[in-house]
Order: sequence, then C-alpha cells, then structure tokens
Amino acid sequence: MPTLEVPQARHLIDGGWVPARHRGTLDVVDPATHKAFHVIANGGASDVDAAVAAARTAAPGWAAMNPSDRGALLGRWAALIGDHVEELAALEARDVGKPLSGGRMNIWIAQGIIAYFAGAADKLTGVTLPTRDPDYLGLTLREPFGVCAVLIPWNVPAVLTAANVAPALAAGNTVVLKPSEVAPLVTLALADLAVRAGLPAGVLNLVTGEGATAGVALTGHPDIDHISFVGSTGTGRAVMAGAATHLVPVKLELGGKSPNVLFADADLDVALPAIVASITENAGQNCYAGSRLVVESSIHDEVVERLEELMAAVRLGTWEEDLDMGPLVSQAQHDRVAGFLQDPQARLVTGGRTGDGWFIEPTVFDQVTPDLRLAREEIFGPVLAVQTFTGFDQAVQYANATDFGLLACLWTGDISKALRLARRTRAGQVAVNQFHDAGVIGFPFNMQRDSGFSAGGGYAAMREYTQEKAVAIRLLGP
Repeated sequence: MPTLEVPQARHLIDGGWVPARHRGTLDVVDPATHKAFHVIANGGASDVDAAVAAARTAAPGWAAMNPSDRGALLGRWAALIGDHVEELAALEARDVGKPLSGGRMNIWIAQGIIAYFAGAADKLTGVTLPTRDPDYLGLTLREPFGVCAVLIPWNVPAVLTAANVAPALAAGNTVVLKPSEVAPLVTLALADLAVRAGLPAGVLNLVTGEGATAGVALTGHPDIDHISFVGSTGTGRAVMAGAATHLVPVKLELGGKSPNVLFADADLDVALPAIVASITENAGQNCYAGSRLVVESSIHDEVVERLEELMAAVRLGTWEEDLDMGPLVSQAQHDRVAGFLQDPQARLVTGGRTGDGWFIEPTVFDQVTPDLRLAREEIFGPVLAVQTFTGFDQAVQYANATDFGLLACLWTGDISKALRLARRTRAGQVAVNQFHDAGVIGFPFNMQRDSGFSAGGGYAAMREYTQEKAVAIRLLGP
C-alpha cells in the first residue's frame, strides 16, 4: 500500500502539487509541544488565481460526466481513506491536539460522508410540474453552480473537508479548497488521496495560507460561483459582505452556544456522561459543543455535584497518550478561553485553571444568569455554564436566550414534553436523550440565526450545491 503523502509548501492545482507563486511559508505547530513539525505554503492571490482557473477549465467536463462515474471516483476516494485510517487519525490528532481516538473517529466519519455522497451522486433529480393542459410539460433540473470555494476551520478538518467537498463534487461542481493554516495537514493528505483515486486534473484544487491573504483572495474572486464557509460568525459576516460584490451565493456554518436542557424526569446516568462529553470532546472546540446546561431546579444540587466528579475525572494528555482531552489548538485560542475563567459573577464549581502549555482544565460555572458572557458568547473551550429553570416556559426561555441557533439537546422521559420543546426551540437541530445525531444517517446539519444558514448534511447538502432550472415545454401536434 502506498505511503500517505503530506506535501510540504505545495498547493494542489490542476492535478499536481506545485510550489507557491506567492512567496513564504507557515509553520504547523504541535499544540502539545509548541514545536513546528511541518511547513505549508503561505498562498496569496496569484495562487488562488491559478487554482480558480484550473477549476474553471475542468468544470464543463466534470459536470458532463456520467454521475455514476463521478460517484465511483468518490467511492474510490473513500476506500483509500479506509486504507490509511491510522495515519490520517494521527495527523489530525497531532495537528489539532485531540486524543488519537478522537482523530480516528473523525476519519471514520469523514470516510462515511464521502461514501454517502458517492452513492448519492446519480440520485440527484428534479421534479415534474402540473400543467393546465396536456399539451404542456413542466419540469425542473438540478445543475451544478460551477466553481465552488470551500473554506474550513481547524477544529475537525477531516470531517469538514468531507462534508463540504464531497457533496459539491458529487453534484458536478469543481472545488477550490482552503483549509485553516492552523491545522491543515489531514486536509492536504485527503486531497492527495482524492488525486490518487482518479479525480481529473482541476476538479479538486487546494490552496494553503492565511485567511487575510489566501482566504480573502478566494472569497472575493470574481470567477467563483458559490462559497461555502465554516468558521466564526464574525468572519462569516465578512465573507457574506464580500460575496455581495459579485452576487455569489453563500453557505455559512458558523458558531453555536448549544444548550443541554435537563428535566427532572431524565435518566441522569445516561445524560450526565453525555453532557460532560459534549463540552470536553475536542476540548470544547466544536461549534455544536454543549456549552450550556439548563437544569430543572429540583435536581440542580444533585446534578452539579455529579458534574463536579465527572469533570474532575477527565484525563488531560497529549494526542499520542490518547486520554480524554488534549490542549487547545493555539496560544491565541488558549488566551481567549482563559479570559472567560475570570468571571466573578458566577460560582466556579470545578476546573478553571490553566496547565502547562495550552491545556485548560474542564471547567463548570454555576449560578450563571442569562445576561453573562458565559451564557451568551461562544467560548470554544471546555467551559460549561449551568443555569437553573423552574417550569416548562422558563426552560424554553433559557434554551433560546442566545443569538445562536445550531443545536439543542433535550433530556426527558416524557416524549410529548420533548416534542413540544423541540417545536419551540430556536435551533436548526434538536436531539432528544442523546447529544447530537448519533445513530441517524444523513442527518441535516441545519442552523438558524447567528449560527448561519445551511443544510450541511445528507441528501439536502448535495442539493445545496446545485441551482434549480425550470423548463416549460409546449408539445406540438403530429
């Protein structure tokens, strides 16, 4: 089996790994040791120009290809990922700082996403429309946009590469991909495997570099037909404003402040370990992290006591130690999260200390009122804010008391109560008696409000990378 390749200081353009036109390199740093262990190209506008031109040249042929053949190529890509799970897992784990088991899970998820869209590529259909007369026919066609820009962050790069690139390619688009400069290596390796799988030259291109240079050049490029951006809400607003210059459609997956709403009739033995995992997985560096616990007053004391024990038991270590939680990804991210630990208006239950390097202990704050930063702002770290409610209406009020609308997790033994709350929760996704979407295939990664707008998963994601064309036909007589 060929060795996994992670090109150094190269962009993927027109089917080959080429040196940067825009001079300069960036170090890739291990969050546990703070030492550089790889070098990437610091791309700029000229590199983006070349990548977009290659994607434009390849677009007509890729769109015209038999969709079953497109799906077969994606299937080969997924199979190659399966051949290199451990190497890819180690790349993501070391690059981001997460435990090796977390990296492995992310590679399995990414492989499954690509395999899903490999099977969906030849199942994208339009509809026929009713007509007022049998001599007329109405129908719709789903057509690719053309050249899609995809920009992803550093927290779960393998999953986000798959979730955005695979549906775009399956639908017949070509892609220019820009990973985060903070943790780009697994994305580089996945792109190399896509080339090995047989993707035609120019179908998938990749440019590395800083957001302020390569990212801005890509989102503002006049020959881009669609932009998919995953990242912070502030940057998402800037991307959308820039896209308005060329009237380019945008798909945004942004931040979150997800609540776990815990009712007194919930099974705490099931709920509490999942709630802890929801804020410590990847050191809380997930847009959907369960960073708020909204707990019914009658069980508050028991829940906080058990949370203190569970959070204190979380083991911190480097990626290769493969414990429960790693460091934060960078000094900047560490400093940002540490700034939330000094809030005197809430009661510190456990944690709150920073360790050697970029480690921060799993932290719980109690008595958090809805007006505090801890309750309203995305922290992107292992910090849980506990709020107490009395009665169903107050549970709804607290669940909706942020500007975000990504995920809400509801814990109760009463399914009617869960469904009533699901309808009143301002979130694109709702999970009941579980965290997120475990066990559901093709679950739409929907979002509302400041979390953005996207279908982001399942069959709807592939439709999101197409535009609808309406066709009206008058049938002439014999």
